[in-house]
Amino acid sequence: MEIESADIASGVTMRLLARADAGALCAAYVDNRDHLRPWEPRRPESFFTEAGQRERIDGQLRLFSEGGLVPFVFQAADGRIVGTITLNGIIRGALSSSPVGYWVAAGQQSRGLATAAVRRVCRIAREVVGLHRIEASTLLGNTGSQRVLAKCGFEPIGLAPKYLHIDGAWRDCRLFQRILHDDDPAL
Repeated sequence: MEIESADIASGVTMRLLARADAGALCAAYVDNRDHLRPWEPRRPESFFTEAGQRERIDGQLRLFSEGGLVPFVFQAADGRIVGTITLNGIIRGALSSSPVGYWVAAGQQSRGLATAAVRRVCRIAREVVGLHRIEASTLLGNTGSQRVLAKCGFEPIGLAPKYLHIDGAWRDCRLFQRILHDDDPAL
């Protein structure tokens, strides 16, 4: 799958995840641990190590090579990783869909990174991956992500009670989707 890097904001590039990102991704998760805690599942301590990130990246790159996932990082000009966005659980055939998940570092909020990244991922999902739709879920109180999704053409499609286990409890989520095209799915 051929996907080029692109600038998504002043000094920030969105590019495919690489195995060499383990150290920088570990540092990003350690630096943003408290910032991300209310929005993510609880993580084992090994997640916050370079070895843990290397193992995670290896799994993601294996799924990428199999066509099941497309992982990106946001890299600042100084080499720091300041966020990620991933098309994961890609389903082909009649559904031709994927969930999207993303986060932006605390110090990079309100710069348009998430909006630019979601827009770019929608183009990639349609033009490169060939998906019909993308779905997203947010916790009820995550109005920032809900605004990003609305700006990017996502429509609310429902409420899912106790949908995700986040920060130690089952949480209700708002569900969104964006239809990318109405072409027949690839056979």
